[in-house]
Amino acid sequence: MDLTPKGTTSVAPKGTTDVVPNGTTDVVVRARDIVKKFGELIAVDGISFEVRQGECFGFLGPNGAGKTTTMRMIYGFSAPTSGSLEVFGLSVGQHSREIKRRVGIAPQEISLDPDLRVEQNLLIYARYFDIPKAEAQKRSDELLNFFHLQEKKKEKLDHLSGGMKRRLLVARSLINQPEVLVLDEPTTGLDPQSRHDMWERVRDLKKKGVTTILTTHYMEEAEQLCDRIVLIDHGKIVEEGRPSDLIKKHGLDSLEAVFLKLTGEHLRD
Repeated sequence: MDLTPKGTTSVAPKGTTDVVPNGTTDVVVRARDIVKKFGELIAVDGISFEVRQGECFGFLGPNGAGKTTTMRMIYGFSAPTSGSLEVFGLSVGQHSREIKRRVGIAPQEISLDPDLRVEQNLLIYARYFDIPKAEAQKRSDELLNFFHLQEKKKEKLDHLSGGMKRRLLVARSLINQPEVLVLDEPTTGLDPQSRHDMWERVRDLKKKGVTTILTTHYMEEAEQLCDRIVLIDHGKIVEEGRPSDLIKKHGLDSLEAVFLKLTGEHLRD
């Protein structure tokens, strides 16, 4: 399956020396002091970060920390209240439509159409990107094979397991061959086997050069998949870096221990 991204228009920032495993320093997402308010509520409070081409970049944080709000701003669902946010060098406030055509989105909720069969969920979605019918069929077949769903292509959604639905959701997000894939808690509710299978699919996509941005509550998942992470709490970034570096920096034995140290061990709604 050809999922090699077509490249971006971004260039490396001056002074950047840190690189991801494939050697690139090209920046595909650049945020500078972005703030998002909902009335008096400050959901995201002046955060800055960069996502580089070809890496897997993770957002970690407790419930309500601002992770999903940040993701929605990245893929153009909403614009920042203030600050600067660019994707492919384009402002999300001015070029959201173009950005959306180049980004794939798999949200937390299973947003598949229950009235359509498995294959139809991909083919109908392809129409939003003006993909010719023959090409859409080709991509659909490739994606169903890639996610081990080819034998289920004619099935109704209520005949699928939770893991199959989650894989189909990610497959749909790839129908436009995006340069950036946004995964918002992609393995929530999956059993261990399904979770590990999803990890393999994400690793395979990374090998093909797809930049991945994800949120997760599973610290092992972040350690396994992410080149770099930012840890958000109360709308602010409280730590960032490679998972292994953060574990070493804080003198702990796991990313989960780092998470609890920085965000506390009390429950949150």
